[in-house]
Amino acid sequence: QVQVTESGGGLVQTGGSLRLSCAASGNIYSVNYMAWYRQAPGNERELVAKSAANGIITYADSVKGRLTIFRDIAKNTADLQMNSQEPADTAVYYCHIQVYGSMRYNYWGQGTQVTVST
Repeated sequence: QVQVTESGGGLVQTGGSLRLSCAASGNIYSVNYMAWYRQAPGNERELVAKSAANGIITYADSVKGRLTIFRDIAKNTADLQMNSQEPADTAVYYCHIQVYGSMRYNYWGQGTQVTVST
């Protein structure tokens, strides 16, 4: 079993910054990727940033240049630095890790609320 824990959410003004942290622990053998998703009220969960084992990093178009994912492979952590925040960034942010052994397994954190005020 793998546990995923997020922290760092909160309230920030437009143009401000927040840093979210994610730590995965447990039976982790090989990590395919770690990622951050978000879900705003009434919307589907969407990918924000993804850091793959092959070194490829992917961002949603709406966050490019403002949000940065920092991955520590040895510690199985993935932080999300959020700068120049906009009200549209308001959502619950979820950390996601995919690990693989005989097959691929997906694990999610409980989510952390980020609210950007105008």
